[in-house]
Amino acid sequence: MALDELKAAIPDFAKDLKLNLGSVIGNSALPQQQLWGTVLACAIASRSPKVLRELEPEAKANLSAEAYTAAKSAAAVMAMNNVFYRTRHLLSDPEYQTLRAGLRMNVIGKPGVEKVDFELWSLAVSAINGCGQCLDSHEQVLRKAGVDRETIQEAVKIASVIQAVGVTLDAEAVLAEQ
Repeated sequence: MALDELKAAIPDFAKDLKLNLGSVIGNSALPQQQLWGTVLACAIASRSPKVLRELEPEAKANLSAEAYTAAKSAAAVMAMNNVFYRTRHLLSDPEYQTLRAGLRMNVIGKPGVEKVDFELWSLAVSAINGCGQCLDSHEQVLRKAGVDRETIQEAVKIASVIQAVGVTLDAEAVLAEQ
């Protein structure tokens, strides 16, 4: 199992990450599609080759072809949206909020899976990318659809642990090269 290999690669000083990785994936209350779509989208968003290499095969095995593609689409479109909307939000000139985005985001309206799943994956990626405006937007859509706060927090926990594992392993790989 690739998850075990990923956990084994985590150094002793980051034992909490090893325990949390096993917990957020192995003990998740999320349905399989929501869980593995979140894992895949977050592994992509983490930008860590090792994390993506280790988690992608299991995600692919646990997702339909449509869900696999949709999770990758969520990571892709949020990579763009998180930069755009975070920047617009951070600029002090309020006029930027009134300008038309002019960016194609068709996949958000027609993701190929249940809208709630895609929104959850988008929220998790937005947590990694630090876009408050996107987090608020996706959280509101999820809450209006009846998704409880515990489910939303579960996705954020997965995002935070996957991101931390990626940062730690990538840093260790760089330090090992010295």
